[in-house]
Amino acid sequence: MEYTENKPKKVDETLELWREYSTKRANWATHAKEDKEFRLGRQWTQEQEDVLKARGQAPVVVNRVHPAVEAAKAMMSANRPSFRVAPREDSDNKVAHIMSAMLAYMYDISDGRTVVRQMIDDYYVMGLGYIQVYQDPMMDMGKGEVCIHDLDPMDVYVDPNSRDKFFQDAENIIVSRLFTKEQAAKLYPMYNKAIMNANNVTADFDHDRPETGQADDSAVHFPEDVDRTRDTEYVRGYERYYKKMVNRFRIYEEFSKKEYLMKDEEYQEYLKKPVWVVNDQVIKDEQEAMKILAQIDQARQQTHAQQRQMLNEMGGISPDAPLPALEPINMKEMTIGDLVQQQKIKIVQVQVKRVHMCVIVGDKLLYERELPIEDYPIVPFMSLHTRTPYPQSDVRMVKGLQEYINKMRSLIVAHATTSTNTKILVPEGSVDMNTFEEKWAQPGVAIPYDPTDGAPMPVQPSPLPNELYQGETTAKSDIDHQLGLYEMMMGNTQAAPQTYKATISLDEFGQRKIKSKLADIEAGLTKVAQIAIPLMQQLYTTEKVFRVIQPNNSLNEFVINKKLVDDKTGEIQVFNDITVGKYDVIYLSGSTLPSNRYAELEFHMDAYQKGIIDRNEVLKKTEVWDMEGVLERTDEITQLRGQVEQATQEIKKLKGDLQTRDREAVNLRKRIEVEKFKSQLDNVENKAKAAGTVYEKRLDDSLAVIKRDIADSIKKETSTSSSGEKSKSKASKKK
Repeated sequence: MEYTENKPKKVDETLELWREYSTKRANWATHAKEDKEFRLGRQWTQEQEDVLKARGQAPVVVNRVHPAVEAAKAMMSANRPSFRVAPREDSDNKVAHIMSAMLAYMYDISDGRTVVRQMIDDYYVMGLGYIQVYQDPMMDMGKGEVCIHDLDPMDVYVDPNSRDKFFQDAENIIVSRLFTKEQAAKLYPMYNKAIMNANNVTADFDHDRPETGQADDSAVHFPEDVDRTRDTEYVRGYERYYKKMVNRFRIYEEFSKKEYLMKDEEYQEYLKKPVWVVNDQVIKDEQEAMKILAQIDQARQQTHAQQRQMLNEMGGISPDAPLPALEPINMKEMTIGDLVQQQKIKIVQVQVKRVHMCVIVGDKLLYERELPIEDYPIVPFMSLHTRTPYPQSDVRMVKGLQEYINKMRSLIVAHATTSTNTKILVPEGSVDMNTFEEKWAQPGVAIPYDPTDGAPMPVQPSPLPNELYQGETTAKSDIDHQLGLYEMMMGNTQAAPQTYKATISLDEFGQRKIKSKLADIEAGLTKVAQIAIPLMQQLYTTEKVFRVIQPNNSLNEFVINKKLVDDKTGEIQVFNDITVGKYDVIYLSGSTLPSNRYAELEFHMDAYQKGIIDRNEVLKKTEVWDMEGVLERTDEITQLRGQVEQATQEIKKLKGDLQTRDREAVNLRKRIEVEKFKSQLDNVENKAKAAGTVYEKRLDDSLAVIKRDIADSIKKETSTSSSGEKSKSKASKKK
């Protein structure tokens, strides 16, 4: 982006386009400025004020437009916009969450709420608001930041042939405004010399800022009202954006399934990069290739050893017999160009659109550059799009109603003035008018008169009908409805229902109409995020730490492009690398609208009581400032409660063990008593058995004695009988 002295063609072309676009938009610019003045209270033309004052009426302004616009701004910017970034490839899943946080970070560092509020103000009042996405190289100690800011619609000049709602089909978009040379030098400090030598080629500074004819009471000031009579030299600056087809190389690597889009110089460097092919596997990193080579060799050796072991177990060969030789590992060092020739990498030369910009101050071209985006970084937000760059504003739609309110109020004030100043019909020549008017103005003074000359007759004005007052109220309500507002949404208690639930329901239903307006804002904010991501990918190439404050006041820290060394391989890896990948942005609809915090809190409390969510989610919906402190303290209480519960469980367990031991002791004593009783019973039994045994023995002894006695007696009888027989035989023999 070097400054070049001799580039008059680009300067002349830009100035000619600026004059053409300014002329074509002159009618819209007049209406836009008139609407802006109308909103700020300039609601009577100078001619109307002169007529009213000539009639003795006051040009009263009952500004209903301004509070309605402020209410709409408050509703549509109540909360921070919420984005969700979705990756197009699975490998980008980890980075997608980081990109969502970076969009929130961009919103914070740019004071996004102020930017969005001003854009919404221009959207309602002038029908067109702008947000510009840009890279500020001076922020973050020279590292640069991607930021957003609002633009004055009167400073933006668009191709009048554009039909797209976001001007993406416009041939050129020019942002132009007046600077002092000191301002321009501070804005572009590296081109200080060129700016100081620049000449302003537009002698008519303000011909693009029209005059509206509204009554000017010098209470409202615009940029063109600044006094430029002092000795200060002004120059006009131009930022011109236009699209241009450029050549690119679309590259698809079949082995990695990745796709790239490169410039010619990037493509030539890409072809020279070395690669390693290990057994038809393409590896870009040499260390990784050597690692894979070692793994393959180790696997082959293990397979070889397993084969030998199997053959030994089978007894097929001798342990010393050689096995078939291992197949060699095929490893080649090549270049990307060689793979392209082998058609392992597909290359297609294509043409893509890229936004180019040039910056001109006065008659000097400061620099030109190509942006890494295909959409203009200036995002329009149009209210009533007529398929031209000149939309109609909501203020213009309600302008007639506001003028009706002013006229009605002026008539009411005039009628009140007339009622308090009674008109008198005096016969001509009957009284001295000077004396009559002087005495009539004095209270309690009698005025003598001659009844023969005619009597003065007071004239009272007719009372105003009630419909006149009702018409003013109806017109105010119509203005609110035109802007998507209802009285209840602005805190009117008379329009609110009687019950709490009904109020919440009507508040939600009432937002449906303004959501039609919100759809325009959401579409534009989505486009802002889509443009910001490639600008971030180009700017943030080194390690960066950023912090995002959440709505619950908690602070999240993120690190991008962090380089770490792998302990095992020694490789340098980049974590959270945002410079690669494609992402889609999803905007969360309604995220900026206000929500009924009482209803949300009640809903979350009910979910918490049912165990669906935890207390952290409930606290997020409260207005507790020190949420972390509350969570920390509640965590301590929870820990102490857990310790108490644990101690209670331990005590219960010990009590149970003690009770068990007591029961076991009682049972043991019972068993001992039983055993003692059993032993006693055994003794008795043994004694009984012994006694029985003795008794049996004694019986046996007695029986044996008896048996012996019987045997002895038998023997005696037998011997006696045998002795008698012998005696008889001897006697017989003797005979």
